[in-house]
Amino acid sequence: MLFCPYYNSYFRQGPGYSYIRVFHAAPDVSPIDVYANNDIIATNLRFKGFTDYIRLPLGRYRIRIFRRGTQINPLLDRSIVIPQGKIFTLAATGLIPNLELRAVEDTIEPLRPGRAKIRFVHFSPGAPAVDLTLYNGDIIFKNVSYGGITEYKEIAPGNYNLQLRVANTDQKVLLLPNTRFGPDKFYTIYAVGLVNREPKLQVVIPLDGNTYLKF
Repeated sequence: MLFCPYYNSYFRQGPGYSYIRVFHAAPDVSPIDVYANNDIIATNLRFKGFTDYIRLPLGRYRIRIFRRGTQINPLLDRSIVIPQGKIFTLAATGLIPNLELRAVEDTIEPLRPGRAKIRFVHFSPGAPAVDLTLYNGDIIFKNVSYGGITEYKEIAPGNYNLQLRVANTDQKVLLLPNTRFGPDKFYTIYAVGLVNREPKLQVVIPLDGNTYLKF
């Protein structure tokens, strides 16, 4: 469990730290600064932006999100526990005044040589549940609602013509032509933005840390 109310001796086994990065997925928020306790871990982070992964020792942290350059009236103030031996993304999601902090773990799992793994995360507030499909209609991930995080799925590397459709319909909401996935890599396809207003619905596809980070 990523956000736990306590930690015990179990968490002291292993490396004693985790890797985290911060993702700005809240579409109606200006650039943000993010603090873990009193240390700034993201500066001037814009919508759709990611920080690099940083290493944090296990323990309890107060995570606060402020508008860029300020340290008053936090947009979000939450206490979390960082366990040991994990890789994950802390995503600021939702709309003001109801911002949320969501954890997306880059699970450490096998990957066959020469293959890739992808998953889908729905962080577009107000958007309906969607299917991620190929142009020919073959479904890759089905009926993913807001906040949903799928498991990784193994695929052959290469270029894919993808689309988002309203779940269980043929109604296309976003086309993603020539989306490339390289071999021996893990990716997350994040749907962000808003339907029918700015910033528009779009995806960002970062390389996940379980591709290259080691303990």
